[in-house]
Amino acid sequence: MRLLNLICAAAMAVALAAGSALAADKNPETLRVALLPDEDAATIIKQNQPLKDHLEKAIGKKIELVVTTDYSSMIEAMRFGRLELAYFGPLSYTLAKNKSDIEAFAARMKGGNTTYHSVVIGNIAKGITKIEDAKDKDVAYGDTASTSSHLIPKSILRAHGLTEGKDYREHFLGAHDAVAVAVQNGNAVVGGLSQPIFESLVERKIISPEKVRVLKISKPFPQYPWTMRSNLDEGLKEKIRKAFYELKDPAILKPFKAQGFAPISDKDYDVVRELQAQLGLGKSS
Repeated sequence: MRLLNLICAAAMAVALAAGSALAADKNPETLRVALLPDEDAATIIKQNQPLKDHLEKAIGKKIELVVTTDYSSMIEAMRFGRLELAYFGPLSYTLAKNKSDIEAFAARMKGGNTTYHSVVIGNIAKGITKIEDAKDKDVAYGDTASTSSHLIPKSILRAHGLTEGKDYREHFLGAHDAVAVAVQNGNAVVGGLSQPIFESLVERKIISPEKVRVLKISKPFPQYPWTMRSNLDEGLKEKIRKAFYELKDPAILKPFKAQGFAPISDKDYDVVRELQAQLGLGKSS
């Protein structure tokens, strides 16, 4: 037993050392760039090949696109130095920031703004016309660390007098598209997700406006941030910023439903931290 413990301890030490070595590499030959697992991983990778090509040309480095299994895996990958850049949601960014030495440097811009909205949707066939109709029924959210598919819609239900576990049954489906499909199919009568993603699903005819209605649009929140490890070489960091700030190609921006990326800072996400505190969410270590 003692020998087994020693072997496990040695293995853990090697793993931690490897992670530290990766984190210490300030100017790696390959930049590992993580994208949020909001939809199917293969689809995300395919859609973002133009981004990969752009970054390789603009930065002069090899780019490896990464889609983790869920938000928590992405946060941990950044924590242990297995990523150089990551595109987080506002909530997952604040959670990652608590664990990692990272900085937000760019946010998605649309309509000249670096803010966006979440929506709460309902199943029409089930007679859902208002938020209160979710009482004693099933409600779908995305990932527990998602802003627009958990934090914001849950705050909306709370504002309408509905508390999870008491007034309705909550289910976490992992991705925004899964939430919309679950509501459309009647597996959940109400769900919450990002407005841009919902509109994209309707545009792609995955979701029908004849089956699903928008019950509530949230107030604006800061957009998804691009982040990078703070200990990267300063010259490399400047190239990264420039590559995103000067990005105007519609083909590259289309998967992000964006017109471009604009500068943003950590303090812009204080509103998300305040909402976390109000709901008592995001306290995990």
